Amino acid sequence: MKNVNLTINGKAVAVPEGTTILEAAKKIGIHIPTLCYLENVHKYGGCRICVVEVKGAKALVASCMVAASEGMKVETNSERVRKARKLNCELLLSDHPQDCLSCSRSGSCELQTLANSLGLDRARFKGERSPDFIDISPSVTRDAAKCILCRRCVSVCNNIQKVGILNAQNRGFRTIIAPAGGAPLSEVNCTYCGQCVNVCPVNALRETDALAPVWRALADPKKRVVVQTAPAVRVALGEEFGLPAGTPVTGKMASALRALRFDDIFDTNIAADLTIMEEGTELLHRAKAALTEGKAALPMVTSCSPGWVKFVEHEFPDLLGNVSTCKSPHMMLGALAKSYYAQKLGADPGDMFVVSVMPCTAKKFEVTRPEMQANGIRDVDAVLTTRELARMIREAGIDFVNLPDEDFDSPLGISTGAADIFGVTGGVMEAALRTVYELVTGRELPFDGLHVQPICSFDQVRDASIRFEDVLPEYKFLEGFTLNIAVTSGFAGARRLMEEVRGGRSKYHFIEVMGCPGGCIVGGGQPRSADPMVREKRRAGLFSEDERKDLRKSHKSPVAEALYKEFLGSPCGHKSHELLHTHYTERGTFNELIKK
Repeated sequence: MKNVNLTINGKAVAVPEGTTILEAAKKIGIHIPTLCYLENVHKYGGCRICVVEVKGAKALVASCMVAASEGMKVETNSERVRKARKLNCELLLSDHPQDCLSCSRSGSCELQTLANSLGLDRARFKGERSPDFIDISPSVTRDAAKCILCRRCVSVCNNIQKVGILNAQNRGFRTIIAPAGGAPLSEVNCTYCGQCVNVCPVNALRETDALAPVWRALADPKKRVVVQTAPAVRVALGEEFGLPAGTPVTGKMASALRALRFDDIFDTNIAADLTIMEEGTELLHRAKAALTEGKAALPMVTSCSPGWVKFVEHEFPDLLGNVSTCKSPHMMLGALAKSYYAQKLGADPGDMFVVSVMPCTAKKFEVTRPEMQANGIRDVDAVLTTRELARMIREAGIDFVNLPDEDFDSPLGISTGAADIFGVTGGVMEAALRTVYELVTGRELPFDGLHVQPICSFDQVRDASIRFEDVLPEYKFLEGFTLNIAVTSGFAGARRLMEEVRGGRSKYHFIEVMGCPGGCIVGGGQPRSADPMVREKRRAGLFSEDERKDLRKSHKSPVAEALYKEFLGSPCGHKSHELLHTHYTERGTFNELIKK
């Protein structure tokens, strides 16, 4: 590719043709402030914060949009540029609520940070304000008054996730970002994945707050408050307190939850081990039906991600029979807490309040589903995101970094390494294969370190094949069978795979889908990060948690074994099906919902 030569602030730089001024400046260590720009995701040029002066140009240009050209001379810090940036920022502030003291994004708001960096200490302008309304769904809250129309959420929803429910509505000063016709999120096919929340630079999009009911439960002496934490939380929570991305803080997290006065601190990981036992058994049942009777709903698709489940309910209702009937792990643990654990305590399940700390915003919706309850009692009462737990810890004045490492409580606090990797794309598949292959053959999965290398990446779709040879007698129907698997994260890849299934073109027998690109480690409730390597670092943290454990296969879990022996019976048996499995609902496509 041809290079172009230019100078920026007197420094010469050569960059490939097509490189923007912003990218060229970054190459030589010159920082140009941005607001609406999001690297590799969105460039729009609407905020005009990244303007620079180009010799010979009549007006300032948006550096995120204009390509460098041969001989170009650029100034990024002239008086004219500084004045323009300040003015543009002031105009944004003039149409933005000045409630920083009470805003949950204070200290992490990009508009606030920008204003501080530009030296703005007051808002000079006042005038008419843009449309002001709040749309509260179970998972995501939209605050139109705080929207700066950067359209980052539009790019993520349309171009990354390819769900396409968020777009600019109306024109001019009445423009809002919303579903068609300004419909609420709860009335369209939003998956509640929260990726829009993660990229919003201000507080226009945020997780729907669950802190108040959790604080109330903790203050109620009649409630036994049980808390559980998902695998991905332990490698992200530390970032909220200044620790490097991907640092495992499992022990400190348990310590913090105990300091917050939760009655029981459990690990969702034990239910991840149960998920593998249930899902692996379900896969074997389906494979046997397909190979011996010629009928079964294959490929079987995982069901751990509630955003993915809602997506398939809207977009592929004809394929709901392919989705595993397993509840997600935290719903399984909630059901067990209010049955098995309540029985051991002699407690009334109605007096128990189960809180899930999750990397996910979609799980806030999941706990409201009517099928996620027994005898009118919800399996899980509240979901906190990783960010919300961090807010609780700060509000309680807990010095998180200097906490001692503590353990989860028994009996639902000990798990295997296979459960830890549930938090990263490919982890559920790998955990399932570790168990299924060994149950069928009596031998360990033949991959170095038990990691299935072909699926250990962040590519949109990865696949692999596992051949069963010399199987144990009870699995003779699998002798010589090759299991074709696929893994994807994000709805763009999921749509591609499901369209193949619908069209009869799929070669796969087992598919893992996670709703967020990269998996739960970058879920809609995780700490926002500007680190381009954050996915890799969080994944490495989960792999290290897995690899340090003596037990790394779910079927080797003594806790799971005891649960089946004492309470559940057998995997996919009557009792386990009653508590650990669910069903799904056809919800209608976007066009069908809008017509209503």
